[in-house]
Amino acid sequence: MNKIVHSVVIFLIFRIDWKKLIPLAAIITITFALFQLKTLPYQLTTLNSSYPDTNTFDINLESQITPLTINEQPEVIKIDPETAMLNSSSQLVPSIAVVQEKVKVTETRNQVDVNKPNKSVLPLSFSSASERRRKRYLRDLKALSPYEALVYAKKELDTISVGVDYHDPNLYVPLFRNITIFERSYELMELILKVFVYQDGKRPIFHAPYLRGIYSSEGWFMKFMESSKQFVTRDPQKANLFYLPYSARQLQHALYVPNSHNMKPLSVFLRDYVNKIASKYAFWNRTRGSDHFLVACHDWGPYTLKDHEELTKNTIKALCNADTSEGVFVAGKDVSLPETTIGNPRRPLRNMGGKKISQRPILAFFAGGMHGRVRPTLLKYWANKDKKMIISGPMSYKTMSYSRHMKSSKYCICPMGFEVNSPRIVEAIYYECVPVIIADNFVPPLNEVLNWSAFSVSVAEHDIPKLKEILEAIPMKRYRMMQNNVKMLQRHFYWNRTPVKYDMFHMILHSIWLSRLNQIQDLTGTP
Repeated sequence: MNKIVHSVVIFLIFRIDWKKLIPLAAIITITFALFQLKTLPYQLTTLNSSYPDTNTFDINLESQITPLTINEQPEVIKIDPETAMLNSSSQLVPSIAVVQEKVKVTETRNQVDVNKPNKSVLPLSFSSASERRRKRYLRDLKALSPYEALVYAKKELDTISVGVDYHDPNLYVPLFRNITIFERSYELMELILKVFVYQDGKRPIFHAPYLRGIYSSEGWFMKFMESSKQFVTRDPQKANLFYLPYSARQLQHALYVPNSHNMKPLSVFLRDYVNKIASKYAFWNRTRGSDHFLVACHDWGPYTLKDHEELTKNTIKALCNADTSEGVFVAGKDVSLPETTIGNPRRPLRNMGGKKISQRPILAFFAGGMHGRVRPTLLKYWANKDKKMIISGPMSYKTMSYSRHMKSSKYCICPMGFEVNSPRIVEAIYYECVPVIIADNFVPPLNEVLNWSAFSVSVAEHDIPKLKEILEAIPMKRYRMMQNNVKMLQRHFYWNRTPVKYDMFHMILHSIWLSRLNQIQDLTGTP
C-alpha cells in the first residue's frame, strides 16, 4: 500500500506539468462560480436590487407594498405608514408584501409573451422567485380576518396606479370607466370574497330560482350563487358578505292577491324574515345589515322592503327597478341589476347577434305595450310619422318578427314602462343594436364600472319630440364605434349555463363586492 501511495506522489510531482494546468483550473473555477450565480433565488444584479426582504412581515403597515401592474420589470411601491384599526377591536391589520408582474400579450413567430409569469419564458431564478412571492402573498392574505381583507382591498384600490397599458385581453378598455381599477378589483374579489348564504326560508319564495321570463335575472343569480364553490362559505365567521336568498318574483306569485293592489303582505313577510334572521344570528345586528345583500328584479322589488328600515337603508340592493326618485335605490350604494328575458333556460344564449351596419335600414325601432307615462308620448310623436322610425304598439308577427326588427335597426328605443327598467336594453345588446334609453332617474345596469356613453344613447323624456334629430346628429363614425362596443359588451351580459369569468353572474357579484368596499370610507375600521 505504501508503495502505491509513493508511486502516485512521485507521478504528481515530477510527471505533470502544473504550469499548463493552471489556465484549465481557472476556467473550471470561473465556470462553476457563474453557474452558482445563475442558480441563486435572486440574481446579484441591479435588476433585483430593489426587491424587499419578504421575510420581515410588518404588522403596523410601516412597509406595506402594494401590487403594481408594470410593463417589463417588476417594481414596488411603498405606502406611507398608516394604522388600520378593526371594527370592534384594537387589533392591527397586518401588511402584505406583493410584487406582481405583467407582460404585454403578443404573439409573433419568434416571441411569445404572456400576461403572467411563465416558467417556459422567464429565467428559472426569476420565475421561481415570483412563485415564492405569490405563495407568500396568498398565505398572508388568507391569514387576514374578513374585515381586515376588505380594508386591505380598499387600500389597494385607493392607491392603485392608473394608466397601465396592458390588460387582460378578455376585457375591452372603452367599455369601462376605469379598466385598471376594475381589473384589480375583480382580481381581489376572486382572491378574497366569501359569501354566507342563509339556509332559512322555505320554497318557493326562498331557494327556488325562477329562470324564465323578464324577471329571470334574480333567479339565475340565485342559482349560481347558491351553487358557487369559489365564493360561498358555510362558515359565517369567514364571510365578507351575507346573501338573503329570496325571489321577489316568487314572493309576488305566492303572496299577492290578484287585483288587490295591496303589497303590504309582501313587505310584512320580508320584515318578519329579516327580524328572524337578526334574532337567530349575530351577523345582521353587527352591522345593521350593511354587509348583507339581496337581488330582486321584479318591478315591486323596492316596494316590498319598506316595512323594515334597516333593510331599506343599509342593505346592498341589486334591483332591476333602479329608480333614484323613490328613496329606496341609492346610487353608489345599490346595484342596478340588468333585466333579461330568458325564453328557454336550457338555451339562454340562443338567437344572439345581428346584421351588419349596411343591412340595418331602420334608424330607430320600438314596439310594445302602452303602459307608463313615456310610451304614449313616444307613439304620439313618432307612430307612422317617418319610414325610418318604426314606432308602434304591440307588434303583429305576420310580417317580420320583433327580434328581426331589432337586428335590422341602428338604434333600439328602450323607453320605461310602469317602472324605469326595461328588458329591451339587454335585448338590444344581444342583437347588436345601440340602445336608446328614455327613462329619467334611471341608473343603467352595472353603472359602477361600465361607461354607458360608449355604447348607448340617453334621451330625456322631454326630448322625445326631437328624437330623430338627436339620432341623426350622431356622426356615422361615432355610431360605428358604439355599435362595435355593443358587440364587445355582449359577453358581460350573458347568462351562461355554467358561469364564465366576466359574464353576467360575475359582473353583478363584482358590483355588489365593490359596493361593500365603498362602505369603508377610511382605514380607521369604521364601515
